[in-house]
Amino acid sequence: MSNTTKHALEASLKRILMHKTLDKITIQDLTADCGISRMTFYYHFKDIYDLVEWSCIEDGRKALQGKKTYDTWQEGMLQIFEVVAENKTFIMNVCRAVDRSKLERYLYELTYRLIADVVEEKCADTKLAQEDKDFIAQFYKYGFVGVMLDWIDRGMKDDYVLIVEKMCITLHGNIVHSIHNFEQNTHVF
Repeated sequence: MSNTTKHALEASLKRILMHKTLDKITIQDLTADCGISRMTFYYHFKDIYDLVEWSCIEDGRKALQGKKTYDTWQEGMLQIFEVVAENKTFIMNVCRAVDRSKLERYLYELTYRLIADVVEEKCADTKLAQEDKDFIAQFYKYGFVGVMLDWIDRGMKDDYVLIVEKMCITLHGNIVHSIHNFEQNTHVF
């Protein structure tokens, strides 16, 4: 029942955002749309921004299901862009209403998990230190998120499929190459 209520609140939030900005939405709006009590809302979320954050994380989790391997990371990244594009009104409202660092943190967390799993997979037969694996994943995370934030800032008008293809071309073999470079240069650090 818990997730059902959370998903219903998420759907209400997205529905209401079609005609009202995030900063104008009240708990009353959400509970009336969902047909639940205020107490039920507060049982699940501390405020509307907590619901927004949960919605972003939930959408991202669904987008990445099973797409966090070296062979599927491009599909996972494409699905992240698709979820953001499908929720354009929601994302644009979030960008206007919340501190940008919250959106960045969400995208960093989502992207880091995707890349860290790919790095971990490609390091299976290596003795690369965890801090080096983390550094590689962090480095690529910032590039991915920067590209996505630029796309969002431009109003999501560019073809995200083309963006992901360009990312794939740019990164082809680079994560594996980065792992190899770290292995070869461990004595330097």
